[in-house]
Amino acid sequence: MTQHLTTPQGRRIAYSRLEGQGPGIVFLGGFRSDMTGTKAVALEAWAQAQGRAFLRFDYSGHGQSSGAFLDGAIGDWFEDALAVIEALTTGPQVLVGSSMGGWISLLVARTIPERLAGLVTIAAAPDFTEDLMWAAFSDAERRDLTDKGRVEQPSDYSPEPYVITRRLIEEGRERLVLRETLPLPFPTRFLQGTADEDVPVSVAQRLIDHATGDDLRLTLVKGADHRFSTPDCLALIEAAVAEVTARAGQGG
Repeated sequence: MTQHLTTPQGRRIAYSRLEGQGPGIVFLGGFRSDMTGTKAVALEAWAQAQGRAFLRFDYSGHGQSSGAFLDGAIGDWFEDALAVIEALTTGPQVLVGSSMGGWISLLVARTIPERLAGLVTIAAAPDFTEDLMWAAFSDAERRDLTDKGRVEQPSDYSPEPYVITRRLIEEGRERLVLRETLPLPFPTRFLQGTADEDVPVSVAQRLIDHATGDDLRLTLVKGADHRFSTPDCLALIEAAVAEVTARAGQGG
């Protein structure tokens, strides 16, 4: 059943939560996705079968949460994630971050590492507003962003174009995680498809090269795309969560 939490910033966040044993699992979705996506729902079913606590939610401007998508930025969605984790979970958590959710989960890990038992990312897109968007803009697009406050680009996932706002780009520069030390002092698994056209393998390689920790592993799946939602990919996500949980010394 969908419930709502009002964050300290006044945003109304929709969430679905399962009670169960710890460490709990928190799913953090991607840019313009919501908590009803294939990976979130499949992982919830797996967690329920395992008797594991589980939480999925919609960032503000996404899904059933309050706010307009175009008003949001990385910092807002990070604050949303932090609020739901702090208010709705107890004890150590395993974060599972998909695409932008991978970036958000890294921000959470940097802020409250003591609350994390482990981390699994799926096609993680840290710093994508700077490295995958701004870096790819033409001079004309950069002028539009500056002068008009927005740029429209075609989307492979929607008939409507992606609208990229100046605030998304500028605020994202305050949230970059690959420009300074990124300690991940808990079991961490990065999952990445080689056929991902949105987040190239080079991003996953850069992330594992940049992060520090005693138990970091990158798994490449040949032929998997950005959705990473085939039965085999879903099984790999579940296996990664189970492994991280076990290696955290919490059972599973």
